[in-house]
Order: sequence, then C-alpha cells, then structure tokens
Amino acid sequence: MGRYVVRRLLQMVPVFFGATLLIFLMVNVMGDPIAGLCGDRQCDAATAARLKQEFGLDKPVWQQYLTYMGSVFTGDFGTAFNGQKVTELMATAFPVTVRLTIVAILFEIVIGITLGVVTGLRRGRPVDTSVLLCTLVVISVPTFVTGLLLQLLLGVEWGWIKPSVSTEATFGELLVPGLVLASVSLAYVTRLTRTSLAENRRSDYVRTAVAKGLPRHRVITRHLLRNSLIPVVTFIGTDIGALMGGAIVTERIFNIHGVGYQLYQGILRQNTQTVVGFVTVLVLVFLVANLLVDLLYAVLDPRIRYA
Repeated sequence: MGRYVVRRLLQMVPVFFGATLLIFLMVNVMGDPIAGLCGDRQCDAATAARLKQEFGLDKPVWQQYLTYMGSVFTGDFGTAFNGQKVTELMATAFPVTVRLTIVAILFEIVIGITLGVVTGLRRGRPVDTSVLLCTLVVISVPTFVTGLLLQLLLGVEWGWIKPSVSTEATFGELLVPGLVLASVSLAYVTRLTRTSLAENRRSDYVRTAVAKGLPRHRVITRHLLRNSLIPVVTFIGTDIGALMGGAIVTERIFNIHGVGYQLYQGILRQNTQTVVGFVTVLVLVFLVANLLVDLLYAVLDPRIRYA
C-alpha cells in the first residue's frame, strides 16, 4: 500500500504541472488583463506599460509561468489587481465553499444512495418508476432554474429561508444552496446505485450468501451494497472537485462569497492572478480526491490489493 501511494504521488506531479500550465495558457489568452483593470476608460500607453511591468505581464508567457510556479511553492499565489493578496481571498472564500460542498456531498450520500438502494431492490415496481422519473426531471432542469425556483418559493413567497446567504454562511443557511448544488449529482448517484445494485443482485456471491441462510439485511449491507458502491464512490470522489469549482451558478443565485464568486469576479475583470490561483488549488483538490477514492476501493472490496 505504501509503495502504491508513493507511486501515485509521483504520478500526480506531471499531472499537476500539465494542468496548471494549460490553465495558465488559457487564462492568458482570455484577453488583455490591463484593459480589464482600466475598465471602461482606456489606459494611456505609459500607464499600461507601467502596470504590465508591475505585474510581470511584459515578460514572455513561459517566463511568467515559471515565475508564478516558483512563487506558488513558497505559498505566494500572487496579488490581485486591486492590491489584495490572492491567499487572503482564498482564506475567506474556500471555507465557505468547503461548507457548501460538505452539505452537497451529504445530500448525495444520504438521499442519493438511499433512493438508489430502495429502487435497486424494488426494480420494476411503482416506487422504482417514480424515482426514475423524478431523477430524469432533475437532470433535465438546469441548475439555475432549480435554484431560482427554490429561492422564489422558499425565500420570497413562503419566507422559510433568507433569499440571500449572509457573510457568515453557516451550515443552516447553506442547506437549500447545497441541495441545489447537489441536485443533478444526486440524481446521477441514485441511478448509478440502482443500476449497480440491480446488476450485483444476480452475482454468484450474493446467491451463495442467500443459500447459506444469512439474514437479508446482512446480505444487502455486507455483500451486495459494499461491492455496488465502488462506482458510486468513484463518482462522488471526482464530484468533490467539480462541486467546488462548479458552484459559480449556485453562489451567484444565493449571493455566497465563495470560490465560485471569486472565479466569476476574476473572469469578469480578467484578473489572471485570481483565476489561476484558485484553479491551481482546485487541481490539487481533484488529485487528492482521486487518490483517496482509489485507496477506498480496498476498503469496500477486499479482493482489491495494491502492491
């Protein structure tokens, strides 16, 4: 196991550099950041040249990338165009988005897997058909429609929640935004669990467990569910990074000042330091989440061993 972890960590190094280089190049072709910094009033040539020199934008792109990565390894993600350190923006944004992601993941695990187990064990029955139709509707409706509808009904019409989340963004305030963020993934988790469970019910090891006279709940929890959860764990693990990076719409609807909000502001103002810095951290989140998912396979399936 130890050798496998070391090997995977070494494999993550070129992936990290390749992903950050690609992001750096894509962000740098979005447009002229100095034009975004000056706003509607175009900067004169002297001011533009001074700003480019101040932020290192007068150097070749490859040199900018090497300088940036050298600073990243010292914990310096650069300075936003408003003079604020990117690390300060991260310190305020990431805790909020992490809380939002935790709420969303819990919805996926509790509701998604539960509905998947219920429908997988009752395949073809009315409850199975009803859940499949509901998940199809959830997948078909865009997230911003779901968010605006729940905000209008629960926040404006009925007054059950605040239409906008406060700056503290407590777990209680993030329940509805977390449900909105997790809605599509929750539907996929339900369908994936149902399909995996239904397929494994016909496996030899399940028939053997039933023939041995094991109680039904033990057959389901110890044998059937553990093996059926492997593809579900893969989906949820990769979804962690996707939820954190894809929360732009949800955070905009509920006025949550998290990672999605900062990325939106950075793209809108062509603030390359902010965008690259936040996405660099998200790349690390993706890599670590994938590593943890691979290690969790051995826990769910004893047949899987890493050399």
